Amino acid sequence: MSSVVQVYLVGGAVRDRLLGVDAPDRDWVVVGSTPQTMVDQGYEPVGKDFPVFINKTTGEEYALARTERKTAKGYQGFQFNASPEITLEQDLERRDLTINAMAEDQHGKLIDLHGGQQDLANGVIRHVSDAFLEDPVRILRAARFAARFDFTIAPDTLTLMKTMVSNGEVDALVPERVWAEMKKALITDSPQIFFQVLRDCGALERILPEIDALFGVPQTAKYHPEIDTGIHTLMVVEQAARLTDDPVVRFAALVHDLGKAKTPTEILPSHRGHEIGGLPLIKQMCERLRIPKKYQSLALAVSEYHLHMHKMFELRPKTVLNMLEKTRSLMDDQRAQQVALCCTADARGRTGFEDRDYTQAALFIKFQQAAKSVNGGEIAKHYSDGVKIQKAIHDARLTEIKRVQKSVSVDA
Repeated sequence: MSSVVQVYLVGGAVRDRLLGVDAPDRDWVVVGSTPQTMVDQGYEPVGKDFPVFINKTTGEEYALARTERKTAKGYQGFQFNASPEITLEQDLERRDLTINAMAEDQHGKLIDLHGGQQDLANGVIRHVSDAFLEDPVRILRAARFAARFDFTIAPDTLTLMKTMVSNGEVDALVPERVWAEMKKALITDSPQIFFQVLRDCGALERILPEIDALFGVPQTAKYHPEIDTGIHTLMVVEQAARLTDDPVVRFAALVHDLGKAKTPTEILPSHRGHEIGGLPLIKQMCERLRIPKKYQSLALAVSEYHLHMHKMFELRPKTVLNMLEKTRSLMDDQRAQQVALCCTADARGRTGFEDRDYTQAALFIKFQQAAKSVNGGEIAKHYSDGVKIQKAIHDARLTEIKRVQKSVSVDA
């Protein structure tokens, strides 16, 4: 490359280094170059909308410094300028958050033009400029980074986010992008913060109305000292994050009580039938956001059967076996664990219950292992009729479940 070309490490890698976190990926900005120069130097072009290149040796991305502005096409339509005259300062100014708008030169010198290092130290998510207004995805990103680092949103940034919501900007978000950001948020240390930030700026009602509708819905204080169903939901998500890093479990925890938003006013704070009432709402959300089937499957199972789990010590053997079959847990150890974890999070996601001992989940796993241990192949050798084989296997599984129940009652 020519001597006038300068290369800078930018974005997340700089941020994470300042936080003392290993950055899995490094991104670079190239100032003073052209697409042809990059190709001539052996870089492979991959960007469709603007010039991005891959270093074939390291696999790292190198993007030409650029500016961008929104066009009349809507938030997905941006006009990019990646000419050699674009400066590093101009490139950093177009970025979303101050903590993502820092760079390092080839000597490791930090270039921080927008106070990103100070915001990192103070635990603040702040926008770089009013260009933030042009892309509603930045609302999701701000909420996600707040969840990832347990940071707070700067007041002026929250005001901008509210303005974007009131202007209808979030209504233009494509489902795939909403889910992509939501999935990333679910694997953060504090996913509940993502949803709280969206609610604080008004975006939750527009993006996830099924979740927003839970706030203000009362529950029985004896079982839910926190009263509010929305608060309970976020507490359950928080507990799920303590139990597992599995985003499928965390999503199921998020939507397990959607049916409570549909409870008739006259029976509140009771929520009879909410476990079934939530099923169409879960399907609706998953279809709208195009959420993968594995997320929907577990979420439906947990919604329908989480009350069964809470009553695990009282269930009849037939009910236990039916639950194992209907939740697809009978022969699937991973699925059984996922269901148990979701219900444990539900039990602990209540004020004062956060560290409670939830033995129902352990009993559920014992039942699952016992029923699974039945050797269907051996049983089938003694019958020629398929119906009789199935009944014999079913009866053998019930026998094993009863054996576990008896051992539990003896221990008690």
